[in-house]
Amino acid sequence: MPAPSKILIVEDEPLIAMMLEDFLDALDREQAGSADTVAGALERIAEGGIDAAILDVNLRGGEQSWPIAARLAELGIPFVLATGGAGDMIAPEYRDRPILSKPFTMNGVEKALDGLAG
Repeated sequence: MPAPSKILIVEDEPLIAMMLEDFLDALDREQAGSADTVAGALERIAEGGIDAAILDVNLRGGEQSWPIAARLAELGIPFVLATGGAGDMIAPEYRDRPILSKPFTMNGVEKALDGLAG
């Protein structure tokens, strides 16, 4: 299975989202949209055309990305969980998913996305 190329970014910090967009561009991956809320991400997923996603675990206003993770899992779309916290911040049902630790590096993003292929 080839590495996913159309990546949804779910990140509530605009500067971090822009950095991830730049990383995807440098890694020859396409941004399949971005969202900073659960509702926005679910709307974008419903539109289709997503190969994978990078989900910030904790979003603005106390939201967490678990409804997004559940929908992606339901659709069979792989995702990486992005967090600056410890592993116990991850909901038990998603602890087997790849983690992308903050602060992000291009190498870390590349390895996380490539890991979704296999």
